[in-house]
Amino acid sequence: MRAIVTVFGLDRPGIIARVSGVLFAANINILDISQTVLRDKFFAMTMLVDIGESTLSFDGVKQRLDECAEELKMDIRFQREEIFNSMHRV
Repeated sequence: MRAIVTVFGLDRPGIIARVSGVLFAANINILDISQTVLRDKFFAMTMLVDIGESTLSFDGVKQRLDECAEELKMDIRFQREEIFNSMHRV
């Protein structure tokens, strides 16, 4: 099973390390990652992850990412791939 992680907020060092650390701790594999910094200020990242071998439930991972978002003062969203796809279908 796959999921999408999106991260947005003010840029600063350590964002990728902190978010990927949460995923690593839950045994979640990052399949693809795209990140950019807009106007030298805003950080945006999208990750496609495999949650099939996760040691946490979907809600457990979401809770850890919510805690990470609060710590980083960023917006982090965690969605199942099929939900993400249905929301972004043209």
